[in-house]
Amino acid sequence: MSFGFSAEQEQLRRTAREFLIEFAPMEVAREVVDGPATHSPQLWRRMAELGWMGLSCPVAYGGAGLGAVELAIVVEELGRSLAPVPFVPTAMAGSAIALAGDAAQREQWLPAIAAGNSIATCALDGLNPDWGPSLTLAAEADGDGWRLEGCVRFVPDAGIADWVVLPARIEGSDGDGVGLFVVERDAPQTAITPMLSIDPLRTLYTLEFKGAVVSGDALLGGRSDSEPALRRALDLARVMVAAEMLGGAQWCLESAVEHAKSRVQFGKPIGAYQAIKHKCADMLFELESAKSITYYAAWAAGAADDEAPLAAAMAKAYVGDAFRRISAENIQIHGGVGFTWEYDCHLFFKRANANASWLGDSHCHRERVAQLLEI
Repeated sequence: MSFGFSAEQEQLRRTAREFLIEFAPMEVAREVVDGPATHSPQLWRRMAELGWMGLSCPVAYGGAGLGAVELAIVVEELGRSLAPVPFVPTAMAGSAIALAGDAAQREQWLPAIAAGNSIATCALDGLNPDWGPSLTLAAEADGDGWRLEGCVRFVPDAGIADWVVLPARIEGSDGDGVGLFVVERDAPQTAITPMLSIDPLRTLYTLEFKGAVVSGDALLGGRSDSEPALRRALDLARVMVAAEMLGGAQWCLESAVEHAKSRVQFGKPIGAYQAIKHKCADMLFELESAKSITYYAAWAAGAADDEAPLAAAMAKAYVGDAFRRISAENIQIHGGVGFTWEYDCHLFFKRANANASWLGDSHCHRERVAQLLEI
């Protein structure tokens, strides 16, 4: 692998950053935080016009066919701007469909995702490597279709999604297994309830299925042995969350350094004092380390490398802790105003704490690393 970005990847980053500076300043996020909407449809449409939704989608289904590294670059820039769009959940769902679905299912769902005409999400939070106890949804054959019973929680942006990709325990005469289903949000016998969330820019929902019957082609690949595809989808999803946190940590460092240079106390910028400059140096150290593990994990996930599960777990654990510390230090460097609603520091601090738990917290992934190393 190359340890640097290609010219095309650097151009992608520049284009993404310039676009988001123009069309997704913090005022756009503030409009969502202070208003009734849960995302910005205008920003979503503009991103769709640039083809971002199909960035990693296969060319055969209307996408650009790029890799996980390119996807991570764009997600990092979205995290840096706190762009209020359901890009990450939709990308997770698209990846799961591409990994687990057959040709007809990919043709059915991926073109709409790639064009930005549909919003999707994934109910992957709370899953552990052993699946069993964490699979709170059961599927049973019902004629040519499937009957779903149970509930799933912490589903991001489900209130605005057209479809939800969710794992279920398949029960029947052929034995139990794990299947991935694509279900319409407003399917009959389905209740959707908003949940309280620390992150005001990402709404979570509970989906409860009360004997909901879905068609046979809702089961991706028509298989009850979707564990390999589910594991790969989870690895890639965790890399995307790490990339989003990386972008947020980058904003926090830039914010802290800017304030340290402009805020004057006792006749000098506060950045001239050792206590502040060393905080900024520590933040940079953690950020650069987070960047290295995130993009290694992205490369490994895209290449389906044997180390992809280990790298994804390491990235999710390390970057989750780093973002929380960096966002907290940014507030400290800003002093009293850092805690106020008028400043944006608290939005990144809330995102850091929410994302640190999304798809498993650092304790969960450190345990996963130990298991993979057979410690």
